[in-house]
Amino acid sequence: MKTESNINHLLDFWFTKPISEHWFSSTPEIDQKITDCYAILWEQAKAGELDSWQENAEGCLALCIVLDQFPLNMFRGLAKSFSTEQQAVTVAKQAIINGFDKSLDKNRVAFLFMPLMHSENLSDQDLSVKCFENANLDYNARFAKHHRELIREYGRFPHRNEILGRKSNQREIDYLNSEHAFTG
Repeated sequence: MKTESNINHLLDFWFTKPISEHWFSSTPEIDQKITDCYAILWEQAKAGELDSWQENAEGCLALCIVLDQFPLNMFRGLAKSFSTEQQAVTVAKQAIINGFDKSLDKNRVAFLFMPLMHSENLSDQDLSVKCFENANLDYNARFAKHHRELIREYGRFPHRNEILGRKSNQREIDYLNSEHAFTG
């Protein structure tokens, strides 16, 4: 399959039902479907074999989805689910530098910015908030601000500690045991 048709197929898959209904509330069946359809593509992206996708907005968006969203589904609950997060951040930043975010529809551009929201780097978090606000994605901006505050407060996402084999400090434990804890 040609690169362009791979990108279009992936974006059609991600942005149509039933997948679009489960972006933030997946099921084991959806996770398995993503794994069955895209595990090989994720491996290729991880190895840098899909870097040519960064030549246009749709390619950058597709690569961000492969590197940032798909592993969260494919490797749910495992450290591997975050293993290509920084690659996705790099793609997102380059896409923004190239102005590709300006050519994407609102519901799509959110997923170009999402790796920034997932990053445990405060400057990435600041950029995330700025991007969501500038795109008038108020709903997403609300979550971006929440994510940024967690990084400001703890320097990392406490809900990832167990998965990543990190020891939680007492403040993080208190937070995780609170009714305000973000678990997801």
